[in-house]
Amino acid sequence: MAIETACHEFPWSANTMQSCLAGRYFNGAIFEHEQLVGFYIGEVAGPDHTLMDICVAPAYQRKGLAKALLTDFIAASEQADAENLFLEVRASNKGAIALYEWAGFSEVGIRKNYYPSASGNEDAILMAMALSFGSQSSL
Repeated sequence: MAIETACHEFPWSANTMQSCLAGRYFNGAIFEHEQLVGFYIGEVAGPDHTLMDICVAPAYQRKGLAKALLTDFIAASEQADAENLFLEVRASNKGAIALYEWAGFSEVGIRKNYYPSASGNEDAILMAMALSFGSQSSL
């Protein structure tokens, strides 16, 4: 929760975070000197996986850890034979959008007024990536 709170103006609640630690969710993490410094939460929805959250502690940002976490999310999804990957990102989060595009995600839609913000609400950009499993990919 400390990383979630440090990374987001409107962080998930502890209950939401706790509910994403089992069931249809899977997680990845990076530790530095036995301390958690970054994580992601993925969700399995049928043949598709969704990146629900990805965070790197502020002191460890800009060191390639988000790229490593995203690469791990994609690899775990490929290993599980997922067909498509999805995520939502704040329209203002240009750094994250560039990272997702680098990894192969493309914009597929917009959710208007999806995220709370200090000045009201902000749009979410929907991004997706089809994984290469022959004819299984549906995007």
